[in-house]
Amino acid sequence: MPSPPSVFADRASAVSEMTHPVRHHTSPAADSTVCPTDAEALTPRKNTGSWDYVWKSGVAGGIAGCAAKTVVAPLDRVKILFQASNPQFAKYTGSSFGVATALRDIYKAEGGLGLLRGHSATLLRIFPYAGIKFLAYEQIRSVLIPSKKFETPWRRLLSGSLAGITSVFFTYPLEVVRVRLAFETKNDGRSSMTSICRQMYNERLPGGQSAAGLVNFYRGFFPTLLGMLPYAGTSFLTHDTVSDLLRHPSLAQHTTLPRTKSQPRDKPAPLRSWAELCAGGMAGLVSQTASYPLEVIRRRMQVGGAVGDGRRLRLGETTALIFRERGLRGFFVGITIGYIKVIPMAAVSFYTYERCKLLFGI
Repeated sequence: MPSPPSVFADRASAVSEMTHPVRHHTSPAADSTVCPTDAEALTPRKNTGSWDYVWKSGVAGGIAGCAAKTVVAPLDRVKILFQASNPQFAKYTGSSFGVATALRDIYKAEGGLGLLRGHSATLLRIFPYAGIKFLAYEQIRSVLIPSKKFETPWRRLLSGSLAGITSVFFTYPLEVVRVRLAFETKNDGRSSMTSICRQMYNERLPGGQSAAGLVNFYRGFFPTLLGMLPYAGTSFLTHDTVSDLLRHPSLAQHTTLPRTKSQPRDKPAPLRSWAELCAGGMAGLVSQTASYPLEVIRRRMQVGGAVGDGRRLRLGETTALIFRERGLRGFFVGITIGYIKVIPMAAVSFYTYERCKLLFGI
């Protein structure tokens, strides 16, 4: 007669099942009926608050930002000249070969380094900017989306918007200096970073009042904040949404890489290079379209002291001026080069960030 089951044996069996669960799935495509990033265990929740995760995500974001900006530095120079209506380059806006012609003229007049004018200031700004942006997104997302039931497009959008605003708040003065350096086309003493900072510091307030000092380094700050709401928000939202679609069980075997031993098990499978670049590029396309009019207004406000009588223009005045000059089309001047620049920039940025996270083991 068989002996009755032991209580201790039952407990041992239960513990064994808890510590060594039976695995029923054999391929990424069969892992789940939901997208991996929507799974409860994959929602950032526990490890994102550690100092190790914070500094690694910040460094990964900074590296990603520098890599992306370096790839598109020449196009960034031309876009700023178009947006700010530089007198020497305004004639090229709207032309089929305007971008190529502008690049050629800059190269002839200033050499290869002319295509990178202002890039040193860009790198100085972009490392902390991108680092703070990605770091802030991870932290804010973990607060707004603590579990699967909170995973909504609006929360993703808000997480990205708040992350963008946070990064701009700390790095905006460097952005203004970079734009002014890129706007200058003369090879004179005004073109150094020191002289540009001195000139901006001494520019007058409206009405011929005394120099505004540090306030001048925050020209266009308000429209920047407004623009960051749709830009950073739609950028992260689109990237995460497209990544979710690419990780869908029906596509996962074609779009995801095999897991490595060092990869955290609570993270979604990494996308293949082409898939990650596609997700980032789509994020750039959508975010650029949503935020471009405010970006044009911001550029005009930032270079206000470099043209005309040097008087600072307010948000409403700048908007009215652009509309009087070119109508509604004026708010989309240079958007073609914006697409050419932002799509590869966003693709490289997200790709580099995700690969750095894999390298750092986060």
